Amino acid sequence: MKIDTSKWSGEGAFTQQLIDWLSTLDSLTLVRIEDAPASRSEADYNFISNEVFVAFETAVRLEPIRRLGLFPGSREVTYHKMDIAGLDAMLTATPNIGPPDYADEGMLQYLRTERVVPPYQTRGYKLVELVRIYDASAPRRS
Repeated sequence: MKIDTSKWSGEGAFTQQLIDWLSTLDSLTLVRIEDAPASRSEADYNFISNEVFVAFETAVRLEPIRRLGLFPGSREVTYHKMDIAGLDAMLTATPNIGPPDYADEGMLQYLRTERVVPPYQTRGYKLVELVRIYDASAPRRS
């Protein structure tokens, strides 16, 4: 599997946790992480938005067919070994990740918040991390 972090700043503890877990899967061929343009920082909160694109491994199986309705034969059919729904089920079963906050046929979305109080400061800030996981091989939606 190839992990591409060239467009990611490295921010986000939950994103890193997801990447570490995704790197253990055999059914993925590519994981690409990018900073989303929605990331911003204010005095009392930090909003981190990351996008994770995954490409699923493909396999080939033979399907029986009939040519001209008479002659038996077979053809090769390429299929994905896993999809977003299967990834959703596996992530939901993982105790330290859990179910996504939103899911549809092409995306999983996680939203995590935590209160951070740096040392020697009386006032902390809220860290909000949004992570979206997309199927990189799915056709684009309009």
